[in-house]
Amino acid sequence: MKEKLTDLFEYTYHFNNEMIKLISEHILKIDEKTISLINHTLNAQQIWNSRILIEKSFEVWQINPFESLEELNHLNFRKSLEIIEKFDLDQKIEYQNSKGTIFYNGIFEMLFQAINHSTYHRGQINTLLKQSGLEPLLTDYIFYKR
Repeated sequence: MKEKLTDLFEYTYHFNNEMIKLISEHILKIDEKTISLINHTLNAQQIWNSRILIEKSFEVWQINPFESLEELNHLNFRKSLEIIEKFDLDQKIEYQNSKGTIFYNGIFEMLFQAINHSTYHRGQINTLLKQSGLEPLLTDYIFYKR
C-alpha cells in the first residue's frame, strides 16, 4: 500500500510541476482563476499534510508568490512521503476543516484525498488553459506510467 501511495504522490508531484512550468511559460496569457486554482491545489496538499503532522496550515485559497510554487510543490511531496514512511495509514486522525467542523478520517483517506483533489483541479486548469488558447497538458496517470 505504501509503495502505491508513494507512486501516486510521485505522479502528483510530477504533473503539478509540469503545470507550474506551463503556466510560468505563458504567464501573460494566464487569468486569475488559473493562478488561484494552481495555488489552491498546492495549498490543499499542504493542509492535508499539516493536519496529519499537526503543523500550521495554509489558508485554502491563499495566493502564494508564483516563484515559490515549485518549492512548495517539492515541500508538499517530501512531507507526504514522510507521512507515508512514518505513520500507520489506517490510523484515524481528528482534524478540523476550514469551517471549524471536526472530522475523523484515516491517514490513507486523507492522503488519497490530497491526490484526488490535485487531479481534479489540474483538469480544471487544463480547461482554462484551452480557453486561453494554450495546449493543455496530458496529465492522465497512464501517460505518466508510459
